[in-house]
Amino acid sequence: MRPLNEIRSSATAAAVAALCLAAPCLAAPAALPRGARDPAPQAAIPEILVTGERTGPGLWHVNRGAAQLWILGTVNPLPKDLRWRSRQIEQILGGANAVVMAKPLDIGIVRVLWLLLTRRDLLMVPRGAELRAVLPADLYARFAAQRAKYTGNPHKWERYRPIIAVAFLQEAALHSVGLSTRLDVGAEVRKLARRHDVRVEQIKLAGWRDALDALKTLPPDVEDKCVAAVLATVERGLPRLVERAHAWATGDIRRIQSLPYAPEVDACRTAVNGGTRAADLIAQIRRTWLASLDQHLRQKGVTLAVVNMDLLLEPGGLLDQLRSQGYAVQPP
Repeated sequence: MRPLNEIRSSATAAAVAALCLAAPCLAAPAALPRGARDPAPQAAIPEILVTGERTGPGLWHVNRGAAQLWILGTVNPLPKDLRWRSRQIEQILGGANAVVMAKPLDIGIVRVLWLLLTRRDLLMVPRGAELRAVLPADLYARFAAQRAKYTGNPHKWERYRPIIAVAFLQEAALHSVGLSTRLDVGAEVRKLARRHDVRVEQIKLAGWRDALDALKTLPPDVEDKCVAAVLATVERGLPRLVERAHAWATGDIRRIQSLPYAPEVDACRTAVNGGTRAADLIAQIRRTWLASLDQHLRQKGVTLAVVNMDLLLEPGGLLDQLRSQGYAVQPP
């Protein structure tokens, strides 16, 4: 029997996969221009002190009248040993009324056990089969090659359904270049908020049942396209993710915006947006965020919001929608 912590990780991976398939949160590679060489992976960033001259993690300023909103954009993954300080954030918290961030998705031990008893099919290949039996041959060959590269175990993750298996593979690949999806920037901001006696408002974007429903209704052909997107990350997108994480830590928003996504990611997004529950869930997340930001901008005072960078920067994303509603948006 597998250790309970591994089972819990699989449930968490399922929820994250369901939430992130539709691109605003999908950590995926970029296709480099033809003729360009992949940048060499960089070492993990041990500590970055952010000064007023370099804004560090991107902070947008939105205002209308007496209301001011500062938005900290976050990216994922980040260097696993990263420790950062932002003097700008600390200065804002010195006069802030509230901090707004997403409520963490909580999957406890009881829920994991419930999943094992009633929804095992969401996490594992059905009827005791193996991954090779459900993945197209070309995708399985790519998966097996990368599994051998990063684990040396020819049977690892063989019982998990495709999107879960590649989630584990991606974690192993990210670890090899010093990146992790487990760093919680929001937790650091919460600590700073408590230190400054600022109220923290956590908004519920989605629950674990929403994530599982999205995963349950994901068509096999759509899942295959998103598996291909994750495999592209592992095969050639790691240098891009290292560069993106470094650009975030040093406040280089233009560099983040200049890193294009790979064709496989676009194919995954297009497939997911074709009427799936995951697409509905991502749309719900966008609406919830916009309503919360708009609410705080209709009140006097200063608010700091911690928001996923892709939700901010995507075409028609939160920043574009705030502009369309008449708010003045100043970039970092």
